Amino acid sequence: MRFLFLIGLITWHVTDSNAMAVVGEKSEGLKAVADSANTFAPNFFKTVAESKKGNLICSPISASMVLSLATYGARGNTEKQMRSVLALPEKDEVAKTGFQAFIDNLNNYNAVELRMANKMFVADGIEPKTEFKAMAQTGFRSEAQNVNFAKSAEASKTINDWCEEQTNHKIKDLIKPDAVDASTAMVLVNAVYFKGNWSSKFDPAKTQDRPFHIDETQTKNVSTMFRSGSYRYGKLPEVKASFVEIPYKSSGENDAISMIVILPDEINGLAELEKNIEKVKLETLLRGATRDVNLYLPKFKIESDLDLNPILSKMGMSDMFTNAANFTGIVDAPPLKVSSVVQKAFIEVNEEGSEAAAATGVVAVTFSLVIPEEPPVDFIVDRPAHFIIATNSYDYPNSILFSGSIHEPMTN
Repeated sequence: MRFLFLIGLITWHVTDSNAMAVVGEKSEGLKAVADSANTFAPNFFKTVAESKKGNLICSPISASMVLSLATYGARGNTEKQMRSVLALPEKDEVAKTGFQAFIDNLNNYNAVELRMANKMFVADGIEPKTEFKAMAQTGFRSEAQNVNFAKSAEASKTINDWCEEQTNHKIKDLIKPDAVDASTAMVLVNAVYFKGNWSSKFDPAKTQDRPFHIDETQTKNVSTMFRSGSYRYGKLPEVKASFVEIPYKSSGENDAISMIVILPDEINGLAELEKNIEKVKLETLLRGATRDVNLYLPKFKIESDLDLNPILSKMGMSDMFTNAANFTGIVDAPPLKVSSVVQKAFIEVNEEGSEAAAATGVVAVTFSLVIPEEPPVDFIVDRPAHFIIATNSYDYPNSILFSGSIHEPMTN
């Protein structure tokens, strides 16, 4: 019987937005899950980028979430491989509590629209084990729904309608009718939706066409936004790059999300940067010195449709796609194996959006080293660059939500 993972991701930036309110107490579980996610994230992105050329958007946390859910139903070598690649905490109860807290925190951000949802679609006549269903419902907030996969068109529509609703109608047709059939036993879906506004928006009147170096021989004019202001900025000599952190609108220092743009020193430096992306630590990016920056950032829109089977196999999760797969923690019979893991993602970045509130720029400057004596830094994204979107809290563990590459900015 086939077992299908679907990951629907939507990152919808108008004026580039995001804010995340972490609620609840700081816990061992939340830290354990964040540490696991941040170990998995650079390895996942690097492996995806090796096989996907050009513009890219993906969500390591979305992949991690749905695969972690499946791991708790895996046994034997299948479980061993998945735990290793996902860097899951050794203590299951700590991890499950952490996943629950992580999902609840994501779904309680107030200054931006940010939500994560999981759902199990189970074939008629198959009943997952009580323990697995209970774990999915409490630890991953995942409900179960029975579906007749033999009616592939109806089944795919049921799944796609749910995903479209969770992503505010931005992710459509995640699953094609021929992806499921009478042999499909279960489909696990994770959907992420994010929409927010910059804490200090760009003035559309200052957006102009500027040259962008696609490589050392090709240049094109692209619509480039401009803003001069205080941003966290720093150099990353270990990967020959520099970075700027652009905060989204938030209601406080523990309710914050940022986009970090990492710009290689050289026009053709992105491949080498992303090959060594694990050397770039999230906390280094979030705790840079505050500088006056003249920021030039292209507007861009990226859509990615990713087949993750070869990616995950290359990372070390190969058994789950073969007859050696062991998911007897979900059902004893019929035997299950994974037929497909797909992720669909979308991001749009521009200067428009909601009006900035009085809390604009709550970036907790008191925690940063301000260097007013130095002249403004020009941060000009005029060549291929890497970006991440991450939570940015001082009191709670931070995690990478989305990662991507801008090779050639496009807005249509």
